[in-house]
Amino acid sequence: MGWFTAPEYWLSRLVFQRALAAVYLVAFLTAAVQFRALLGERGMLPIPRFVARVPFRRAPSLFHLRYSDTLFAVVAWTGCAVAAALLAGLDAWLPLWGGMLLWLVPWALYLSIVNVGQTWYGFGWESLLLETGFLAVFLGNDEVAPPVVVLFLLRWILFRVEFGAGLIKLRGDECWRKLTCLHHHHETQPMPGPLSWFFHRLPGPLHKAEVAANHVTQLLVPFLLFAPQPVATAGAALMILTQLWLVLSGNFAWLNWLTIVLALSAVRFPASAPPLPAAPPWYEAVVLAVAALVLVLSYRPALNLVSRRQVMNRSFDPLHLVNTYGAFGSVSRVRYEVVVEGTLDDTPRPDSDWREYEFRGKPGDPRRQPRQFAPYHLRLDWMMWFAALSPAYAGAWFGAMVERLLENDRPTLRLLRRSPFPPDRPPRYVRARLFRYRFTTWRERRESGACWHREYVRDFLPPTRLDRAPRAD
Repeated sequence: MGWFTAPEYWLSRLVFQRALAAVYLVAFLTAAVQFRALLGERGMLPIPRFVARVPFRRAPSLFHLRYSDTLFAVVAWTGCAVAAALLAGLDAWLPLWGGMLLWLVPWALYLSIVNVGQTWYGFGWESLLLETGFLAVFLGNDEVAPPVVVLFLLRWILFRVEFGAGLIKLRGDECWRKLTCLHHHHETQPMPGPLSWFFHRLPGPLHKAEVAANHVTQLLVPFLLFAPQPVATAGAALMILTQLWLVLSGNFAWLNWLTIVLALSAVRFPASAPPLPAAPPWYEAVVLAVAALVLVLSYRPALNLVSRRQVMNRSFDPLHLVNTYGAFGSVSRVRYEVVVEGTLDDTPRPDSDWREYEFRGKPGDPRRQPRQFAPYHLRLDWMMWFAALSPAYAGAWFGAMVERLLENDRPTLRLLRRSPFPPDRPPRYVRARLFRYRFTTWRERRESGACWHREYVRDFLPPTRLDRAPRAD
């Protein structure tokens, strides 16, 4: 079938595959480094407890067969190794079927992690990586030209990411319709970056221009993806520029980078295609069967796009093959932060020596400048932002985190930037207080050097101690 492949996209496929492998590598590295404190046998939300109550059919995962921290580490580090091999181009040295199997490995391993990840893996970019990674299995290697069907299915993902995000904004907070959301968003977003203070201090009219440009990129430009070239390339380029702007303005894990990767698959690079063999019949049959499956599973996500009750970041099947996306349907006007403190005093008093725990990414010390972490994902820091919005977001894990701090639990402390207590002397009490944070003005920053100003609001958790002796590591 001559229409089946598009040789002119061979370089697009190559760039897409290598970039996707890099995202996989970051995702698996994040899992390998953080899982013990979050999901391990002695973690805040242990996987063994989850798989005991959730059946395999609802959350397919290797860990339903058996779980141990050692096995999780093997899965995560194996994912890192395979992603690194794909980044280096190992799939190009394998036969077509071998390359497909190699791409299937990180998808299956990461699916096993996401499906038992609970709250820590409830972000849209997890499903986005799985959906994109599944289609990457069928893109082929140097033994065949890129299949047109898969290229268009990748654009279908990108369309839903951008158009869904645009619609959720128009249907949500009125500040998106008034073009005023960015008067607040750079300050109140989950994890500001090193340039967020400067973005927040941009003039109001420029903020409105940002929002208007965002509406154009998310509501109109996505339709250009399905236009002939070079229009599709121009549309993808506009999306890439918008995502790079978001990369500069905050920390959104690998969401922006993966969106860029998807857009790269729609770019037609000006390079002559090398001679490529015709696609074998078995490969054509597999690709067309997968395309038919994706189209059938797209019904509910497509229906969600046009629904007045549109939801965002929802998976409609346990394999995360076709999902719905979107972000910031509402924007906070005020930033709250939960500040966690401990004391060595036997009796906690307001004037006790309360020492603050420092997190890696979330705001804490007003003088500490925000750092750039994305595409690496600080899962605990992100959930602390949600906890500040409402204690309901923290109900499942916050108490367990406090318990680990009272034990000086090493895996938990590794998630933090700094603990104020020596390893052999854990705090007697831990408390949490809610503060209102705002970016300082130009004058305040010049005078104090601080980028944040904070004010105490109320107690979030009263002084709490262990009712038993700390466990041994």
